Amino acid sequence: MIWKKLADFVLKQRILILAVIGLASIFMGYKASQVRITFNGGKVLPVTDSAYIRYMQFKSTFGQDASTMVIGFESPSIFNKDVFNDWNQIGTRIQHIKGITGVISVANLYNLEKDTLNHRFTLKPLVKHPLISQAEVDSIKKQILNLPFYKGLLLSENGNATLMAITFDGKIINTPKRVPILNQILKEGKQFEQKHNIQVHYSGLPLIRTVAGDLMKNEFTLFLSLSLLITACILLIIFRSLFPVIFPVLVVLLGVTWSLGILVLMHYEITILTGIIPPLVVIIGVPNSVFILNKYYYEYSHTGNKMQSLNIVIERVGITTFIANVTTAIGFGVLCFTNSELLTQFGLVASLSIMVTFALSLILIPIIFSYLPSPKPRQSGIKDRKIIQFVLLKLDYLVHHHRKAIYITTFILVIVCTYGLSLINVNGYVVDDLPKTSNTLSDLQFFENNFKGVLPLEVSIDTKRKNGVMNQVFIHKVEKLENLISSYPEFSRSLSLIQALKFSTQAFYGGNSRYYRLPDGLEQGFILSYAGNSGKNTNVLHNYIDSNKQFTRASFEMIDVGSSRMNVVLANLQPRIDSIFNPKKYHVELTGSSIIFIKGANYMVKNLYESLAWAIFLIAGVMWVLFRGIKMIAVSLLPNLIPLVITAGIMGFFGIPLKPSTILIFSIAMGISSDQTIYFITRYRQELKSTNKTISRIVSDTIRETGISMIYIAIVLFFGFGIFAASTFGSTKALGILLSVTLLVAMFSNLTLLPAFLLSIEHREEKKKKKAD
Repeated sequence: MIWKKLADFVLKQRILILAVIGLASIFMGYKASQVRITFNGGKVLPVTDSAYIRYMQFKSTFGQDASTMVIGFESPSIFNKDVFNDWNQIGTRIQHIKGITGVISVANLYNLEKDTLNHRFTLKPLVKHPLISQAEVDSIKKQILNLPFYKGLLLSENGNATLMAITFDGKIINTPKRVPILNQILKEGKQFEQKHNIQVHYSGLPLIRTVAGDLMKNEFTLFLSLSLLITACILLIIFRSLFPVIFPVLVVLLGVTWSLGILVLMHYEITILTGIIPPLVVIIGVPNSVFILNKYYYEYSHTGNKMQSLNIVIERVGITTFIANVTTAIGFGVLCFTNSELLTQFGLVASLSIMVTFALSLILIPIIFSYLPSPKPRQSGIKDRKIIQFVLLKLDYLVHHHRKAIYITTFILVIVCTYGLSLINVNGYVVDDLPKTSNTLSDLQFFENNFKGVLPLEVSIDTKRKNGVMNQVFIHKVEKLENLISSYPEFSRSLSLIQALKFSTQAFYGGNSRYYRLPDGLEQGFILSYAGNSGKNTNVLHNYIDSNKQFTRASFEMIDVGSSRMNVVLANLQPRIDSIFNPKKYHVELTGSSIIFIKGANYMVKNLYESLAWAIFLIAGVMWVLFRGIKMIAVSLLPNLIPLVITAGIMGFFGIPLKPSTILIFSIAMGISSDQTIYFITRYRQELKSTNKTISRIVSDTIRETGISMIYIAIVLFFGFGIFAASTFGSTKALGILLSVTLLVAMFSNLTLLPAFLLSIEHREEKKKKKAD
């Protein structure tokens, strides 16, 4: 038998095995030291998705869309001489920071002027030096208000709030180089704030992603430390000895090292999901040691022989823990079926790490304890603890004498929670993961209230022919489209070819704001001629059309209203867009980082339903291989499906939305909770084959022996996942709390409902036999 051979090999070749694992762990430790935190939002949509392909084409044509940071303030003193001059100087200093390609604010503004002599337009700064008098500032203010191109973009509609838009070089935006630049901008803002006693607000995706990255870095260390501390304390309470605490902790630390090494070897970075793998390895890895040591002490209490007991542990526990870890790995591994890079990385690394940690536990724990002194009576007597025995006796009594009560209670819970499930709202926000008390969220709200948000929405329009953009009919269609989109309260006014043409027309007529309009047929030729002579840096049309004049863009900002509301808006918007641009002649694509996030959230929710179905299917397959028969598969799956329904009900009643982070819970919980079922049924079937006891007696023995490990493991998992409740990320917090609840319910389900099912099967079989006789 393979497990018998493995047990003999492990205990006979201890030195060789320790040397091989030691060298491999040194290599993985070296790789783990090279792990890096991601500086982008992570790829949610598959690279083959049409929306993602269009987004990448857009970036290739027009450049990075999520590269702008904004800083702003609200004050009646915007055009006070000292405030205005300092705001100008901040913009000038930021403009000279390496890695910044553009800065624009009310104090760092450019006007488009007509150069009649050279038949071109020139961009000239309104403020060329610090202004000496208040009269000069008032003059600049008058000029700004005479430029509709900037209306609502840099100065709020009521004139009390202003912002500065800072554009990063696309080559450094997703690298660590952006961090010192951001810090310098924040320093400049703080100095302005202190000098004038005006609160400065900061936002934009470069900042939001950096704040999230810093939180990830802090929580990575925090949760790894907390998981080790919690599990060590629980091990100490369970075993009341140092050796069963120290060595399991060292083994899972090796598992953590290997998990980070795997991450680096696969060329992945730490994201909000892969960042929780190390504490997950600790939380899921420690129960292996609990099960192995509990079995070791149980066997030693019967045999009194250390090496024989360890041999039995590997032989008998090996298959059980292997299958249990396979089902756990399935819960994570099915995420690879989503084709989402973010989830695939998490699922693949997590499942591999779980199996590696299992192998390390099964091999190293017996080897280490073979060199340690024999267990003391208080350790081998772990099964005789009064509290645990009291709980198990009560559970055994409940199962044998109150099965109907168990079924009725379960049925009522399922009905109530099914109603709760119907209340679940599917929703996600771009800044979902940031803590509600974060300044980043309050700052974002400032920009949403005054400037309709800072999250980019891009509209790409393909005319499907060269020079199609400059057709006058097409231009008027684009204007109509922009007016349509801006009419929605979720979107700002646009920056586009239309606004650039209107700005050019105004400049052509000497800056008169009455001429801020689209040029007519004759004017358009002159204006385009002037724009063509202006050079790449001065031609304001350049940013909004491609080189072939086939594509144009319109840029908006949007409020983070959530994927649920935005799905409604987009569904309402699409037919109205189609009524302006015939889909047969044009292709209009709503894109940009914000839209990709929303489509990614929709994609993940849809595909995570499929991954849960895959998890159930694959775990059912494992149960079939182990136990055979439809009845046993149903008996194995139901105690683990019911906790999922109860958790979904809790989410509905407490208003916890279904989003990518929370739907992860179900496939993961299904994989982990199935372990307990496997522990129970494997022990039950072993007894069924090897003794002549009644099924009733075997169920009682299984509850009393396996129940000890199941309760201890549930405690480890409950408190282990419970540490994530301390997370500043909403998604991680929800993941921890809901997983803890689900796995605790699953433990009770597997110690009540599962044995009740087995006894009911026995009762039916006896009835059939009596009828046959």
